[in-house]
Amino acid sequence: MKILKVLTLLALIAIPVSFCSARITCSALISDNMVMQRNADVKFWGNGNSGDKITVFTEWNKSKTTTVCAKNGKWSVNIQTTDAGGPYIVAVSSGAEVITYRNVLLGEVWLCSGQSNMGMIMKGYPDQPINGSNDFLAEADNDNIRFFIEKSNPSPVQVDTCSGKWQIANSITVANFSAVGYLFAKQLQQKLKVSVGMVYTAFGGTRIESWMSIEANAAHPSKEMDENNKPFNVQNRAAHLYNGNVYPLVNYVIKGAIWYQGESNVRNYPVYADQMASMVKNWRNDFGVGDFPFYFAEIAPYANGYNVNSALLRGEQVKAMNLIPNSGMVSTIDVGEETKIHPAEKATVAKRLGYYALSEVYGHTGIACKTPIYRTMSVQNDSVVCLYFDNIKYGLSTFGKTVDCMEIAGADKVFYPADITIKDKKVMVNSPKVKNPVAVRYAFSSFPKTRGYLYNTEGLPVPSFRTDDWDK
Repeated sequence: MKILKVLTLLALIAIPVSFCSARITCSALISDNMVMQRNADVKFWGNGNSGDKITVFTEWNKSKTTTVCAKNGKWSVNIQTTDAGGPYIVAVSSGAEVITYRNVLLGEVWLCSGQSNMGMIMKGYPDQPINGSNDFLAEADNDNIRFFIEKSNPSPVQVDTCSGKWQIANSITVANFSAVGYLFAKQLQQKLKVSVGMVYTAFGGTRIESWMSIEANAAHPSKEMDENNKPFNVQNRAAHLYNGNVYPLVNYVIKGAIWYQGESNVRNYPVYADQMASMVKNWRNDFGVGDFPFYFAEIAPYANGYNVNSALLRGEQVKAMNLIPNSGMVSTIDVGEETKIHPAEKATVAKRLGYYALSEVYGHTGIACKTPIYRTMSVQNDSVVCLYFDNIKYGLSTFGKTVDCMEIAGADKVFYPADITIKDKKVMVNSPKVKNPVAVRYAFSSFPKTRGYLYNTEGLPVPSFRTDDWDK
């Protein structure tokens, strides 16, 4: 039956069936099992012989679209997709030969990128597990979740080709795919009832400078990242992952992106917010689909030996959320591990990213997604600091646990552990050791040792913050 369907479609394109090796090629992203963005103007592209007439037949609208290979052999066509559905067949012809792609779906396509916490696969790393991985793998078979894993290709110059293939979710493929990326897709697929495709490009231990173009990096010059000064391995040189891992993807239409990176920038945190804003602007310009949603995970607490640098980087991530239109940050302050930079609780991170997408992209506004953010403070009776927050519609809670990572200081800039009281959507902070408080810090260390954290009543945690701007 499938062979008959293919032959019927080829007849519709009015080309002969050839069994010779094809001279035309498509991007690796165009392949069997791919998910293409529904209701969008998507692109097909590849290479052929100069002057060849290329015809692309798409089954979802029974249409033929033609173009001619340029002198350099490159070709591309734009085709409108319909609502979610499939499986479909796509055929690409040069007139004398044809490439046929099967089992194509239309649905929602998201990019997932970053460093090792995005790259951490469902089966975990040696001696570093994923909580619940076996349960997730036992229920992983789902033809409507698919992912394209791009092979890493750091490059000093921009390249427009990549390698990789689309895979269908099952216990084997999911075990070797990003835990955060898969669980994000699973949540969307279950709620939206459409196919979800994840385009994956991540690389462990990498700095944000490598994920940005040379032009984007120029706005934030750094001697240690200068192309003429190469202290880093190739994947950490300025623009190398952008050139080889992001740029080859920009023709593929996405709905949005999720990002989990920052640990490698802890030492040079002061410009991270601006760098992140430049990177997102860079990506949005290249993908050409407007200000697509960009949701990212705060770096989790980890005792990295840098004292408060991680907290300062987390503060930069909060700033970035305000600098980047149509973005959102999920706090991971409550899922870190003191001795592991790769926390096992990836399902919580993925769920919180999914809340953003479901609420702000897909209209499920009853789902809370925004983490509480410190806004301002006031001093009452010369001894108590009152803290005020955004995104606390129904107030704040410790969910029955003791929060012992709040600190308070006077003009001498010496911080002491503080007691807190939650009342009328305010947090009141005081310490008998500080009579005239002027500043408060919360969870402000690389790894805050505490029995509990602050949350809004929907269960989203307050990120670490400080009210002062003093030196460390």
